[in-house]
Amino acid sequence: MSIDLFDIRSLLSDEEQLVSDNVSRFVDENVKPVIQDCFEKHKFPHDLIQPIAELGLLGSSIEGYECAGMNAISYGVICKELEKGDSGIRSFVSVQSSLVMYPIHAFGSEQQKEQWLPKLAKAEAIGCFGLTESQGGSDPSNMKTHAKKDGDDWIINGSKMWITNGSIADLALIWAITDDGIKGFLVETNSPGFTANEIENKFSLRASVTAELFLDNVRVPNDNVLPGVKGLKGPLSCLTQARYGISWGVIGAAEACLEQLIEYTQTRVLFDRTLDENQAIQIRLADMQRRIVTSSLLSYRLGQLKDEGKMDPTQVSLAKWNNVRMALDVARDARDMLGGSGISAEYVPIRHMLNLESVITYEGTETIHQLTVGRGLTGKNAF
Repeated sequence: MSIDLFDIRSLLSDEEQLVSDNVSRFVDENVKPVIQDCFEKHKFPHDLIQPIAELGLLGSSIEGYECAGMNAISYGVICKELEKGDSGIRSFVSVQSSLVMYPIHAFGSEQQKEQWLPKLAKAEAIGCFGLTESQGGSDPSNMKTHAKKDGDDWIINGSKMWITNGSIADLALIWAITDDGIKGFLVETNSPGFTANEIENKFSLRASVTAELFLDNVRVPNDNVLPGVKGLKGPLSCLTQARYGISWGVIGAAEACLEQLIEYTQTRVLFDRTLDENQAIQIRLADMQRRIVTSSLLSYRLGQLKDEGKMDPTQVSLAKWNNVRMALDVARDARDMLGGSGISAEYVPIRHMLNLESVITYEGTETIHQLTVGRGLTGKNAF
């Protein structure tokens, strides 16, 4: 039985449906068979990088530069289907696409675009986004990493924390304070003084690479500065792009939990009847569907606005807040309804639940997005 009770798929164009089907097939054939083992062993599935690139999923919304040039809704369904497999796989694509390729395309020089975008699209180079610092968190203006001009070069010193793809990246987009405001620097990770240490002992996003970056007198030529933006507008606009993808992605995680839970309740027999014959079970399944449907329609409308060039960051905050909270609640409830089996990685809810504990925190915590929406309603900043 389909869980798409509102036939939301029919809202997608033929091209968008094709994208969804291709990514879904890729996840079924390549991600699902390995992801439990990767999660348990705390390893990123490197073998999936090239097939992901060959599907055109990296920088999919960029026109030219050997990128696929898809629309915003296509990018949304890509994120949704990838996160049905695992949040870590969607995070890899989100960072490469929204946090590295997008700012190079939006704010970079033509030379920077031609040098990096084709390589990043084909996964000949992996990128990471260096904004968050250990003391900064939700306040990126509390940045300590700084860059000083030295002739035709810049000298960067500082550190970044919780950086997805950090220890596998060939290129790091580092945001640093200068005498002329915050600027973005394209730092090749083999530069002297650049170090990336993978963060271990995570109980969330275990199939994703997370690292701490250290920059000790790293010398970067002036040609590696993004010329098109200055100040926090640069990194925050990148985060808006990533949050848009997240709002779609988490729907996939919720759907994966619901689909497996329905299968379980159809076969689990207690007190001489299957679980799905119980009113309490049906009510909880129905509530999951209600949440998934409303979140799906919210993201679809957001995608329409994005494709029309009308998307506002406040709208993105509302969608990210609502949809990640929805997905986390669905995953937690599904884990509970599985009984003792719910704590086993043989079933997907516990893995999605643990992953979503990170997703609800990164790219802006739930509270930050609530306050963003509040500011949009009142016109007053309560941060």
